[in-house]
Amino acid sequence: MLKRFGGTALAALFVLGACAHEVEAPALEAAEAAPAPVTETWSVRLFDQTLGQLVATTEGSAVKVDFEYRNNGRGPTLAETITLGEDGLPASWTIEGATTFGNEIRETFTLTDGTASWTDTTGSASAAKTEPAIYIPQNASPYALAIYAKALLADDDMKMPAWPAGSLSITSQDKLRIDGAGGPVATTAYALVGDDVDPTYFLTDEDGGLFALISPRLVIVREGYEEADDQLKELATRLSTERLENIQAETAHKFDAPFAITNVHVFDPVAKALSAASTVMVEDGVITSVTVGEVDTANAYVVDGEGGTLVPGLIEMHGHLGQDAALKNIAAGVTLVRDMGNDNAVLSELIGKIKAGKLAGPRVVRSGFIEGKSPFNSNNGILVTSEEEALAAVDWYADAGDFWQIKIYNSMNPAWVPAVVEHAKERGLRVSGHVPAFTNADAMVEAGYDEMTHINQLMLGWVLAPEEDTRTLLRLTALQRLPKVDLDGPAVTHTLDLMAKNGVAIDPTYAIHEALLLSRNGEVQAGMADYVDHMPVAVQREAKAAWSAINSPEEDAAYRGAFDQITGTLQRMKDRGVFIVFGTDLGGALTLHRELELYQNIGFTPAEILSRATLEAADYMGLGEQIGSIEPGKQADFLLVPGNPLEDFKAIKTIRLVSKGHTVYFPGEIYPHFGITPFTDVPEVTAPSPAE
Repeated sequence: MLKRFGGTALAALFVLGACAHEVEAPALEAAEAAPAPVTETWSVRLFDQTLGQLVATTEGSAVKVDFEYRNNGRGPTLAETITLGEDGLPASWTIEGATTFGNEIRETFTLTDGTASWTDTTGSASAAKTEPAIYIPQNASPYALAIYAKALLADDDMKMPAWPAGSLSITSQDKLRIDGAGGPVATTAYALVGDDVDPTYFLTDEDGGLFALISPRLVIVREGYEEADDQLKELATRLSTERLENIQAETAHKFDAPFAITNVHVFDPVAKALSAASTVMVEDGVITSVTVGEVDTANAYVVDGEGGTLVPGLIEMHGHLGQDAALKNIAAGVTLVRDMGNDNAVLSELIGKIKAGKLAGPRVVRSGFIEGKSPFNSNNGILVTSEEEALAAVDWYADAGDFWQIKIYNSMNPAWVPAVVEHAKERGLRVSGHVPAFTNADAMVEAGYDEMTHINQLMLGWVLAPEEDTRTLLRLTALQRLPKVDLDGPAVTHTLDLMAKNGVAIDPTYAIHEALLLSRNGEVQAGMADYVDHMPVAVQREAKAAWSAINSPEEDAAYRGAFDQITGTLQRMKDRGVFIVFGTDLGGALTLHRELELYQNIGFTPAEILSRATLEAADYMGLGEQIGSIEPGKQADFLLVPGNPLEDFKAIKTIRLVSKGHTVYFPGEIYPHFGITPFTDVPEVTAPSPAE
């Protein structure tokens, strides 16, 4: 939700070194000639902490803005100057700074003599002003909401055309009183829509001024009202839930008789092949038969597969699931997500809503996140300050009963890891994780990890000095050093042989490294090229933005070489029989399709990829008896695509139907709710023949 404000797709979670502009007093002959500058401040709140600030100073028609915060050792830094015209709309807007992963921001907008011109990471463009319109920056701070709110509230229907494309609108959602140091404030909550796939929820005061930006996890609220944090998060959760519940009610199909898909080729993940044209029957959420040829479907609801392919539901092996992403994963055929660390209470609530049918979402396998407390710590799961607390965290997850493994994170003291791993296994939990700072992958494998998380975490051990701290962006920028590594040298060989010997799996998150290392300003990211034209304008612009700061031709070559080295390392892992799981850390959904597609680089065939992403992943987690293949007695988790993904893997991206247990969804009905142009039609459902 916050990616539209100064970050990338992973910038949804960001101690401030506030960099407020100094506003020079104008040279005035008379003191009363201009009003004094007015400064407003908002606090960035996450996990009941203030992690940064948004500061705006208004002087006449000009506003200077500074925005910065840090979470998990990273976050955006922005400085803006906005000049407003007589109509209250921006006449000029400049934005400088850096995104969460360091990509430089130098964005400009001007409206001169009836022509709007702008430059951002996608390039430069212009448009004639034919009616009042508002500019949507690519990398604005949340102060943009103050600009949008004033403009839209002054408009009769609270909707305006926008540059570079589309429109912006707001709708009133609720009214509430917020108490704080400045006294009670009567606020109105609005939903902003038009530029991205999800609404942005925000509050204004009685004068229409920005009071807060709200989400279920992160809140940016007027200074002095930080104690309203929980109240505002609860409001954001309710608004988001109500919207998603409405979409669920409109798009979830449950049938009061058996359900059949006819004329479809079924993918068998064991044989790694397609069946002849078949009919698949489902009743009460369970597959009852898979029959080659035609069968009697007179008593069933029927969808004609039209010769397409039926694939078991996809499994996303590296998610951090939130309710906004849950339905998008279903629409993309993802019927199970292995959650790799979350706010434990929030995820429990979401799982409950999904199981109750209130919200659409995948099945969830949970990982218990354990992190050491430090200036750089992440704020998921359980934070610990001693080995004893870490062991107690293991017990908490084991006693909860619904966690499959624990995940160890960057700030964990490496000296505690052997005891934590041993205790986790005594309690029946597997162990995965990052490589904590000031150690290396070899030590974690020897300590008993079952799985390594992120390929960069492992490979940094070959290029970093012992004192270098991976809790900062160094764990990403140091990848520039990888081209100098001999992948057949003794250090790499030792690590990979050790993993193979100890049966340690790898969760590479291949696609996130592609985005990090290969995305360049002005070029559509390869991972988004196949679907970007279907997306709202904010996503289309994001697709043409680099993640990393590329400061020279040498850095450009180093990052490209680093991706080649990652590919080479994965190839060597595959050759040694190291088990590779397919997950994104990018929210899953459409990004999982790219994650899967990339493994063709290291010799996986499309059939092998689909097997690994379905039954083999289910077996890995001990769930292969219930899901992972389309067989009688298993849960009806599958997706229908028009083409043959074994011949052209890109066919997996065009999904007509998704079934998860008792419920059937048609992505063509879901995507318009998110401003996404559907990829396929909605199939016709034929009802059962009436009884004679």
